[in-house]
Amino acid sequence: MKLNLEKLYDILNKKTEQGHINYVVPDLWNAWDYQGDEIRRLPSQEFLVNPYKFYSRLIKDIYLEFADKRRNYLKSLSSIHKDHKNHHWLLESVVYSSHIRTSASWDHDRSFSLDISNFDGLKETGTFIKMLAYLPTLKRMGINSIYLLPITKYSTQHKKGELGSPYAVRSFFDLDENLKDPMTDDQMTIDDEFKAFVEACHILDMRVIIDVIPRTNAVNSDFIREHPEWFYWIKADELTNYHSPHVETIGETIAPKEEYLKDVFESKNVKKHLAMFQKNPKEQDPELYNIIKDKENYLDLIKEKFNLVVAPAFSDWINDPQPPWSDVTFFRFYFDHPAVSQKYIDKDQAPYILYDSIKTNLYPGKKPNKELFDMIKNIIPYFQTNYGIDGARIDMGHALPNELLKMIMAEARAIDPDFGFIAEELDPSHFEQANEKGYNAVVGNGFWMEARYEEQKLKEYIFSSHKYTLPMFASIETHDTPRAASRKGGIEFARMITVLNMFVPKMMPFINSGQEVYEVQPMNLGLDATEQDLYHLDSNDLFYKKLALFDKFALHYMNPNRWELFDHLKGIVDLRKEWIEAMIDPNHLIRFNISNNHTIEYAFAKDNEGLIIVANTSNHEIHHNFSIQPLRLMINKNDHQGDLLYSTYELPRDYEHLYDESIYVHLQAFEVKIIKI
Repeated sequence: MKLNLEKLYDILNKKTEQGHINYVVPDLWNAWDYQGDEIRRLPSQEFLVNPYKFYSRLIKDIYLEFADKRRNYLKSLSSIHKDHKNHHWLLESVVYSSHIRTSASWDHDRSFSLDISNFDGLKETGTFIKMLAYLPTLKRMGINSIYLLPITKYSTQHKKGELGSPYAVRSFFDLDENLKDPMTDDQMTIDDEFKAFVEACHILDMRVIIDVIPRTNAVNSDFIREHPEWFYWIKADELTNYHSPHVETIGETIAPKEEYLKDVFESKNVKKHLAMFQKNPKEQDPELYNIIKDKENYLDLIKEKFNLVVAPAFSDWINDPQPPWSDVTFFRFYFDHPAVSQKYIDKDQAPYILYDSIKTNLYPGKKPNKELFDMIKNIIPYFQTNYGIDGARIDMGHALPNELLKMIMAEARAIDPDFGFIAEELDPSHFEQANEKGYNAVVGNGFWMEARYEEQKLKEYIFSSHKYTLPMFASIETHDTPRAASRKGGIEFARMITVLNMFVPKMMPFINSGQEVYEVQPMNLGLDATEQDLYHLDSNDLFYKKLALFDKFALHYMNPNRWELFDHLKGIVDLRKEWIEAMIDPNHLIRFNISNNHTIEYAFAKDNEGLIIVANTSNHEIHHNFSIQPLRLMINKNDHQGDLLYSTYELPRDYEHLYDESIYVHLQAFEVKIIKI
């Protein structure tokens, strides 16, 4: 069977004569060492290349050269290798989070703008094809799993920013056409190009994890036309007054526990809120609806003829000050009201969005929307059978009906028993519940704990990891949080924590796109952020005040320090692989009892060897002497010489500061040292 990569190579290779144009790429996209006759390094340190030669040679030399033509790379890696390890691959993962639109963006024609179609008709925002050039760089950094933020068709109605949010999903089964590359004209579809991307990842032994958003959909969802009953509707002339109703007798940002429901429904604000909701237009007038629904502007006509619009979503926390999520709504999973709430509301109440109906896991109805359930449960199997994905993060999975979540997991694992499910769970007190529901990993709260290293939260985070059944991401940043390099400590802190996360026991290192080049501008202000985080770039920067989740944005791939983390991570790839089994087994972890608030020290033991990890979390140097007797006893070894395998500021060397019961370590500011004895 011919690979999609082969087809892509043929198309690009035949167009090389069209590539004598002004087209530059950042040098980080050339870690695979392209040596075409035309390549020139510019004073900016970018490479001027013929795009058709550059990408076709990439495909030939990096992907097709190492592809096994007998294999179908559009199956999961576990299926390809016939290596089902009960989701063990997640424990071994080093995850890179990519927003393709952003991760593969560049001002290729140097026009000082990021164009959807530039002077040469080429796309400067990200595409699956352009992302192929960065995969070899990520591979050399030790990345073995690519986590993709949503890649399906999304809405630009009530959009945020210049381009809109990929989380405002309109269709689960149509890929985002904005990610298609014009270099292939109409010779390849967006589906073909994504298939080529997955093939490339699998050839490099990198897994592909997608983001699935089953709880919400765009306010102009493609599903509305045929299924208006799947959604909640309000009077169009009351949309400007619509928001999460404030309950006067309850505090701020409170979890929607059953004990609060009586107060919720007795609130005057809630009663006013419920009165906004109406029956769907098809139920109100089936004949008129059937006339309208086939029109291109049917949502406008519904607004005009019925005075109805789809109700926007809002937070499931009582009295959360967040404004409504104007671009998305909730699916209506039950045709009746939540069973526990029915005693509080009028029997003629129209379907409504409120704290109880949002949390269908806690407050289900008795009449499930089976057709909607069936559609949702088939999303992941569609991506498995068509593209061969390996895992998925379930957005707002905690608010799904428990019955539906079981169906989603069962359908996916019937195809691939090793398929990995990651819960969007940030609260450690809920991790065991996620495990019981069938998840294999959780997002966790690393972004919050690690950033508070001065308050000892980083140390607490590292040493709590073994307590949980499920592994979580070892992450200092995500697409919703401030950047590591913008935190206190700057680049030095970002470098220290990124390296340290590679050796946190029983966790999955997680690198957010841009973290590797010390990007300071966040992609979103969703978690642990303030409005001040908008202003990390100079006012003359092209992307000043821009947020990549909503705006055109190219990562600062030409940062003067852009190769630094690449070199540091490349240097520890093999070390992590060598010690991974000890790192994920709590029985191999030794925690040293040290009272120093500015250092973190622990070790892993296997056979008769020990691996000591020491980190300085302060901005000043430290001379540190501490007991390693527990490690010596475990490995039964008393050598006075070891090996410095990694240091932030030194090359590997013999290490002689080992004594009968202790070790001496000199640490510069934010330095990590790894010593084997």
